[in-house]
Amino acid sequence: MSWNRTSHGGFQQTQTVRLPYTDRTDAGRVLAERLVPMGLDGAVVLALPRGGVPVGYEIATRLGSPLDVLVTRKIGYPPQPELGVGAIAEGGSPVFDGALLRRLGLREEDLAGTVEAERAELDRRVQVYRRGRPLPETAGRPVIVVDDGLATGGTARAAVRAMRERGPARLVLAVPVGAAETVHGLEPEVDDLVVPAAPWEFRAVGQWYRDFDQLTDENVIAWLDRAARARETG
Repeated sequence: MSWNRTSHGGFQQTQTVRLPYTDRTDAGRVLAERLVPMGLDGAVVLALPRGGVPVGYEIATRLGSPLDVLVTRKIGYPPQPELGVGAIAEGGSPVFDGALLRRLGLREEDLAGTVEAERAELDRRVQVYRRGRPLPETAGRPVIVVDDGLATGGTARAAVRAMRERGPARLVLAVPVGAAETVHGLEPEVDDLVVPAAPWEFRAVGQWYRDFDQLTDENVIAWLDRAARARETG
């Protein structure tokens, strides 16, 4: 199924896309077409690195918006780091999965060391990607937060909560594909939710792309530089 949740309330069903996407560029173009009619003049596009950046590039190009990154980090369960129990975004506080913490018998304070380590890696990536530049000014303007997919939604939730604290005029989460349950769970967090494909049977984001290569820091920097050059040349 395919849904746009509008700031006027409720979901608007839209034409279902054909999956899998060819790659993140293809997915970004599909998303951009959904965003064009939404009246997002003056928006800033903030992509979650690494995979959200090529998606965000297509959106920013189509809308004539600036592109930047919003860096997030998963907070892993220490004995099994790939199991995310929370996430953190730059400028925001840690966001934990309370139900999962209870099942694991953990308290938030038990993860203080993990959070500190992830903050350090987050700060490193901010320096690498933004080279000392602050986040763009977002107060009073539309903000579009972009990723390449939603599985559990932990990092997206941390990202949009961090952005909400910065006072955007309108907060949009735009993702090419997401697990249906996760998509519905994120509905209260944003003003607009744009997800062209939300299948119920969802194992991993990569299953919905034919080309889902892992990206590097260098790839992220190249996309950001390309977007900046495009805006300079008009």
